[in-house]
Amino acid sequence: MSMFLLDTALKRLIHHGTLTLTEAGGRQRIYGTPTPGWPDLGLVLHDKGVPGKIARNPSLGFAEAYMDCRLDVTGGDIMDFVSFVRRNNPWDSGRDLDNPGLFGKLRLAVIGRLNRINARAASLRNVAHHYDIDDRLYDLFLDANRQYSCAYWADGITSLEDAQIAKMNHIAAKLALRPGQSVLDIGCGWGGLAIHLHKVSGARVHGISLSKEQIGYAKAWAEREGVADAVTFSLTDFRDVTGKYNRIVSVGMFEHVGTRNFPAFFRQVHNRLEPHGVMLLHTIGRAAPPSVTDDFTRKYIFPGGYIPSLSETVAAIEPCKLMLADCEVLRRHYAPTLRAWFDRCVANHERIVELFDEKFYRMWLFYLAGAATGFEHASLVNFQLQLVRDRDAVPITRDYIQATETRLNAEQFNGNVVPLHRDSAPGHS
Repeated sequence: MSMFLLDTALKRLIHHGTLTLTEAGGRQRIYGTPTPGWPDLGLVLHDKGVPGKIARNPSLGFAEAYMDCRLDVTGGDIMDFVSFVRRNNPWDSGRDLDNPGLFGKLRLAVIGRLNRINARAASLRNVAHHYDIDDRLYDLFLDANRQYSCAYWADGITSLEDAQIAKMNHIAAKLALRPGQSVLDIGCGWGGLAIHLHKVSGARVHGISLSKEQIGYAKAWAEREGVADAVTFSLTDFRDVTGKYNRIVSVGMFEHVGTRNFPAFFRQVHNRLEPHGVMLLHTIGRAAPPSVTDDFTRKYIFPGGYIPSLSETVAAIEPCKLMLADCEVLRRHYAPTLRAWFDRCVANHERIVELFDEKFYRMWLFYLAGAATGFEHASLVNFQLQLVRDRDAVPITRDYIQATETRLNAEQFNGNVVPLHRDSAPGHS
């Protein structure tokens, strides 16, 4: 019965290109049609229990079978396979990769409600689950500035390092920074953005995070850069911040807030922002209605994480006396970022296994492959939302953004402003 369900699913999912499925007993089944420009891949099942595991929960079951080496991809890697399936079933095709049925939809509705609560205690646990693991992992695949978020692949940029600098300059331009201004960085990561914003503008930056590892790293980095008097960090929940700031920035943190806390988040942004201040929110988003976090991501990668739709984000902004001054949708920029991370992880296979084990390595690859292809073929995008309290806080045209960004990129990439290098960060000599 399990093999019948898997066979039925693959017939529905695979149309272009071919997939040769090899069962544990040696029987082969072929799905799809040879198509120019499409791959011919293989999927080898190593034990008879795999079809049942996948049939019970397709996305989680497949991921766990892959993690446990109970199946393997031939003719390519896991990125090729996930891309192959998603490309066969693009977001705008109307086909669902996992059609849960009535009971499945009820289950997802319950999970969605529980998953979006993300209370204070849960927030701490959830952040630690992903960010307070062995710090050396992130050095193996991130850029020199430790930007663990979508890069900005402007024309002519081909390296991850340059794309992440361009992203930070893009954000700096939208913040319209001035020397001496105060900036609050909500979810500051390892501190690279905060230090960069200070160096290119002269603004004072305070970064907050719920990750002990990140805050320790960021403080040491600021000391080594000689900017600790102007760039500070603290282990602080966004709800506990006091004082006023000229600018607020948040990159890659909003996905951890939870919809129940959206109103509190934007009320806090309003209350902490000076009357003529500017806020820039950079977050993964959905180009689709609100949904739920998939089982694999919720269990293994980002417990408590949630990708918001634009509709529910704006609905939470509107009651908080904040005006949406600018909205940019980065439709494809995260895909090459994630693929660069994937390639670096593959290149560091032995090192990652040494730090963790093979199961973790395969889990991490599946996470990056699923995310990258979600931006290529599913509904995932990035939103950059510029918020103001005063409609005249920024110029009425976007010319100032392009002008500032062009200047910053010229300074960075021509060497007039020295970008941060990995050998200047803590732990690298």
